[in-house]
Amino acid sequence: MIVLTVLFLCIISTYSASVKGHTTGPSLSNDRLYKFAYTAEVYVDRAKASLQKSAGYRFSAGVDVNLLWRNPENDDDQLIKVMLRDVRVENVNERPSDKSIFKGKSTETIIGKEYLQALQRPMVLELGRGKVQNFYSYENEPGFTQNLKRGLASLFQLQMHSGSVREVDISGKCNVTYQVQQDQVTKIKALDSCEIEKTGFTSHNQILDVSTKATSATIYVLEDSFIKSIKAEENYVFLLNSRRKTSAKIVSKQRLELQSVESGPGLIAGKQAAGVIKALDSSYISLPLVAETVKSECKKCPSLSEHWKSIKEHMHPEKLSKAEAARSFLSFIQNIRKATKEEILQIIKTENKELLPQIVDAITSAQTPASLEAILEFLDFKDASTSVLQERFLYACGFASHPSEMLLRTLTSKFKGDIANEEIRETLVIVMGELIRKLCDRDGCKLPAVVEAKKLILGRLEKPRKDDNVRMYLLALKNALLPEAIPLLLKYAESEEGHTSNAAVTALQRYDPSFLTSEVKKTMNRIYHQNRKVHEKTVRTTAAAIILNSNPSYMEVKNILLSIGELPLEMNKYMLSIIQDILQLEKPSSKIVRKVLKDMRSHNYERFSKPGSSSAYSGYITRGPDISSTYSLDILYSGSGILRRSNLNIRVFDRNAQLHAGQVVIEAQGLESIIAATPDEGEENLDSFAGMSAILFDVQLRPVTFFQGYGDLMSKMLSATGDPISVVKGLILLTDYSQEFQLQSGPRASADFQGGLAIDISGGMEFSLWYRESKTNVKNRIAMFVAGNAEVDSFFLKTGVDTTLEIETALDFISTVQFSQYPFLVCMQMDRVGSPFRHSVTKYESLPSGRRYTARRGKAEMLEGCEYPLHQENSNMCRKVFTTESDSAGSWF
Repeated sequence: MIVLTVLFLCIISTYSASVKGHTTGPSLSNDRLYKFAYTAEVYVDRAKASLQKSAGYRFSAGVDVNLLWRNPENDDDQLIKVMLRDVRVENVNERPSDKSIFKGKSTETIIGKEYLQALQRPMVLELGRGKVQNFYSYENEPGFTQNLKRGLASLFQLQMHSGSVREVDISGKCNVTYQVQQDQVTKIKALDSCEIEKTGFTSHNQILDVSTKATSATIYVLEDSFIKSIKAEENYVFLLNSRRKTSAKIVSKQRLELQSVESGPGLIAGKQAAGVIKALDSSYISLPLVAETVKSECKKCPSLSEHWKSIKEHMHPEKLSKAEAARSFLSFIQNIRKATKEEILQIIKTENKELLPQIVDAITSAQTPASLEAILEFLDFKDASTSVLQERFLYACGFASHPSEMLLRTLTSKFKGDIANEEIRETLVIVMGELIRKLCDRDGCKLPAVVEAKKLILGRLEKPRKDDNVRMYLLALKNALLPEAIPLLLKYAESEEGHTSNAAVTALQRYDPSFLTSEVKKTMNRIYHQNRKVHEKTVRTTAAAIILNSNPSYMEVKNILLSIGELPLEMNKYMLSIIQDILQLEKPSSKIVRKVLKDMRSHNYERFSKPGSSSAYSGYITRGPDISSTYSLDILYSGSGILRRSNLNIRVFDRNAQLHAGQVVIEAQGLESIIAATPDEGEENLDSFAGMSAILFDVQLRPVTFFQGYGDLMSKMLSATGDPISVVKGLILLTDYSQEFQLQSGPRASADFQGGLAIDISGGMEFSLWYRESKTNVKNRIAMFVAGNAEVDSFFLKTGVDTTLEIETALDFISTVQFSQYPFLVCMQMDRVGSPFRHSVTKYESLPSGRRYTARRGKAEMLEGCEYPLHQENSNMCRKVFTTESDSAGSWF
């Protein structure tokens, strides 16, 4: 009995301590009116800017709180009435009156009479153990005012003991952690865990995307079992990964401070909360505490056709190398995303042919159901005369930032149908491969459209028809990068010849090393060392590159090094340059290469002193705190001194990701008969051919042919104009980030970052029998514009920050070969012209009436042009080439 008595006393003692320590939730006293001062502030600016200079506003009001009802059977179940009064809106920072959009305007004028009345109608909260069980308000109130009330109501949600919990408030259902210390409670909300209706999208590649960081913390100070003060703060930061100085932040602060406690109305009698609510006001209804999705409409925005008329002058083909073209392209996309199918068709059906390709770029890049329907209704793949527009549409699909399953399904259907132009069919299936990869990267590999497209491509390679263009399916796999396609690629790489084996092995080269199994490396070793059959130099050197970039073993590296000295002359020099480049740039395999080179049998003068003109070199374009970029140039000649392959690569990377920004490969074969030379081993039966292949922002494009066959070569040489052949020209949407999110204080916020590129890549190959000289020239003309915006949209005003950057530049790669003597004179040049660079930041506040405040800062500078350094041997050769050209020019007179 004594034991039971002691146990009972312990239980009572524990319960009393629990009540005294407020472990169940805040409690209001009967017949009391609590008067609070409430402020909600919003700041918008660059990420590292001081809040004292930010744009924004302050919403302030008095708040009256009183207890309406307490459950007679459970003290933790309460109804409290909360009412806003004396509402004011003002600048968040002090500003001269002539720069204030609120000057001379009353609160009623700013907010609107109807909205102000709705805002000041009381709401009722049902609290159970400190959590808001029900939020009662009036049914027909505007969503904006309801959200402001929800923001205030969410502050009353409180847990009186430490721990983590899933909790519902205005932000959704979120993970929340409470830390309790005496009369202070700290609440940390994990905003990225909140379940709420979300809209928006991100870019496919991390380097082109935007990093975000969101934090939320609330500190409660308690007194006599109730709230004395609340301070809440949310921070959203947005950083452009490629240039983190291009940034934005939104800060939302709430403060609720108890001013006084006065005599208030008495409690309402009742057994249940629902009955009390009905007796109080039958117009009250229970609403979700989670915010409604509300966004104000633009009343004075121009129509799509009006906007197009204002920007079309910047979209002419000859202006595509200007940043203004990229700026106009981005703004046009934003407007297309709001337009209907009919509005889009009205423009595309009435515009002239010169501007149609740029319009197709923008409509396709918009990636809305309406834009896709409009462009598909306009384009007719059975009409060969519109092939230029069809190709622009397909490439824009390939560069899509967030492609849909519907887009891939549509392209698959088109591929199965009639297509007048065979090059369009090839481009279409190559782009299908890119869409497969992007959808798979977003966990969409099992979507029906993806499964169907994969089955089509893999099936055509497993059982090809006689008239099938096998290479185009291999190029599609080069974009798709499907793990299940590797066995097929191995088969074609080792068993086929010419373009087919080359396409297969270069597709394998694009896979991440983690996918390259021991079977892949065995096959690549067999190809390089020609264990089963003779292969072309281009295929062998690519196989060697795969081995060296895939965590090679000691013996694999040793066997490659031992082969140097035994290879055909130019291939020998090329492989030596590859090894030296690995060491010079400290590539991943450099450690194992150095280890092997300690063996004098692998590393000796006899082996490493062979002459030749082929080379490989890598270097840095930029090395910065955010990203770095490298360039690599390698050039392989045939034994007769004619260009076999030149390869220019530009890669961008940070600590966690990389982007193959560009690749231009020029290949030539079967040209030895022109100069009565002997073809190299394994290349005796190759047709005369020259062409160019490009990868742009990780997307393999359809290769371009300069000439095919000896007859075509002679025809092109006799009729050559010297004009370069366009590889890709148009407008590309690179960065495409858009997110909307709910602020705890009530307003809706958004962040949008778009980056557009106007690009023109062309290349040509000149071949002169008279001067015994060949020259390849790849011209890259680009203009980039990036626009970022972070905005808070309240029903009574908008405040935000715009940040932009733009650059125009050009990169030329020229390779000159003089084969009038031996050894051949080879000069490679990679030049960048001076580039104007501009960036600006604009902060703004605007009222629906049109009154607006803006503060703008900008900077313009010129980035100096330069010639990127290559190895010293190339520099020496260039001096000889230019000296020879000068002597030749003088000999004419």
